[in-house]
Amino acid sequence: MARGKQNVTVSLPEEIIRKARILAAQRSTSISGLLAEQIEKLVGEEDDYERAKRRALALLDKGFHMGGKITATRESLHDRKNFRRQ
Repeated sequence: MARGKQNVTVSLPEEIIRKARILAAQRSTSISGLLAEQIEKLVGEEDDYERAKRRALALLDKGFHMGGKITATRESLHDRKNFRRQ
């Protein structure tokens, strides 16, 4: 499905616009092209981050088997009677 484009108005200081025109000319593009490229990059990075975050959280939910065998019970590990002074 083809997606249309929409114009966006951005207000920037004159000095930034002057430098952006020079940069755009050096890259054979326009200020609009520079902005579009940077916004697409930011959105892509955010999408990548969200995908990585979901994968990491899914792995944490699943857990990891670290080897070994648990021989103690929770109660024995948390029994503090033997550590109290009488």
